[in-house]
Formats: sequence, structure tokens, C-alpha cells
Amino acid sequence: MNLSERRNNYRKILEGRICIFPGSVFDPISARIAEELEFECMMFAGSVASQTILGAPDTVVITLTELADQTYRINRSVISTPLMVDADHGYGNVLNVRRTVEELENAGVSGLTIEDTELPLGYGLISSGLISIDEGVAKIRSALDSRQDSRLAIIARTSAAQITDIHDAVLRARRYEEAGADAIFFSGLKNKDDIKFAAGSISIPVMLGGSGSVPLSNEELGVLGVRICLQGHYPFLASIKATYETLKKLRAGTKPEELSDYADNGMVERLMRSSDYETWRKINL
Repeated sequence: MNLSERRNNYRKILEGRICIFPGSVFDPISARIAEELEFECMMFAGSVASQTILGAPDTVVITLTELADQTYRINRSVISTPLMVDADHGYGNVLNVRRTVEELENAGVSGLTIEDTELPLGYGLISSGLISIDEGVAKIRSALDSRQDSRLAIIARTSAAQITDIHDAVLRARRYEEAGADAIFFSGLKNKDDIKFAAGSISIPVMLGGSGSVPLSNEELGVLGVRICLQGHYPFLASIKATYETLKKLRAGTKPEELSDYADNGMVERLMRSSDYETWRKINL
């Protein structure tokens, strides 16, 4: 893997002047599709990782090793498209954050997020809270100190806007910026005023999370310093429905030759890079 090129490409996004939407991926083939469609970067979410690898909800029962292994599989399948990964809370305390950065850096990521949500959900609780700002700062410092390649982007993520309020989110973001974070990921910003207030309160690049469209244009987001905006993880959800519907039809007696909504041989061979494998096979003859 050419990690230098990928991380440089990711840095260009953060240092640019426009807002891009990453391709949400979950395995090698979805990553190749994203690269073929020329997405500037890819996103592997923690929720999607849990659902893909374990078939489990986003309750942080997945392990770091499982996340890193799938991350490596995704990265080795593409040529130059950078991958950013949701590393949740760093899988524990500041020492666990250090280990998380080491594993994901070796797995080839170009950027990773560390959030200040108190995870996993504590006994008897129905919703997550936030760790202290001091602990959040310590986690970001630990992440920065443990990376070997300075081009690897460490992104501080805060959910304060949806757990406490926008002012707490901004306070935390400023502290994470002071700690040296390369960018700030704001989760839960829903309206124009909050986005403008949050983005205008810091001087480093901004990322926005969400499951749909944001109430600002690309141009407006770019001017505000927003460089990456998530659009949810619909590709994985679409794959669930497609698989379910296909199996349902087969179970009901539909003959395979009567199916139509599936990839043809040409698409499969292209995404599997069959011609490359045939060329490599002949080299050794």
C-alpha cells in the first residue's frame, strides 16, 4: 500500500477550500466501487463495522483487533483513495487510545476520529454521557504522541451538541484544537446557526456527521471551513436490503435465471480485478 500518497491526498482535503462527501464503505468491494466512482476519500464507520463484522448493533462490543483487521482488508483493496476510520472512544483510556492509533496506523488509515462520548453505555443507563474535557484532551494528546507518521490525521470528535449543548461542543472543540488535533468532528449539528457558530469558533478544519443532507450548500460549507461532511451509511443499508430481497425471492421459488437486480459478470470481474490476476498469473508461467 502506498500510504504516503493516500495520506497526502487526505491532507489535501483538509487543507483545501471545498467540502467533500466521503464514500461510506464496509468491505474491499465497496471500497473498490468508491474508488472507481472517484470519491475523494472513504469512511469506515464504527456502527457499520459492528454491523458488518458481528451483525451487532452499535454498542461497542466490537474489538479493536476486529476493526483493524477489516480496516486493513479495505485499505489493501484500493490503490490511492484515503480511508478515514471512526475509532469511537479509542477503546478505553489514554493507553488504549495509544494502542488504537498504533493498530489503525499500521492498517493503513489516513485519518481517524477519537470521540469524547462515554462508552460503552454504563450499567442501568439509557443514554451515553460525555467524558470530562480534561480526559478528552488527554486522549487527543495520547493519539498525537503515538502516531509514527505525522501525516496521519488525528480528528477530535465531540457529541456534546446532542448530549449537552452547542456551547459545550464549542468549548470542547477549542480545547481539542489547543491540544493539537488536526480537525474537529462535530456530531449532532442540525441547523444553520449551530453549524456556523461551531465552525466559526475554531481555526482548524471541520467535519460534520449526520445521516442525510445538511441545511447549507457545498459552497457555504466550504467557506465555513467544513472540509468533510458525512451523508450517513446508506450503501451498507442498501446491501442489506438487496441481499434480503434476493434471498426472499429464491426462498419463494424464483428461479435464479429470473432474477435481474444483481451485478453482471462484467462488473464482478472488473471489481475483482480479474484481468490483473490473470496478468500476474502469466508472469510466473
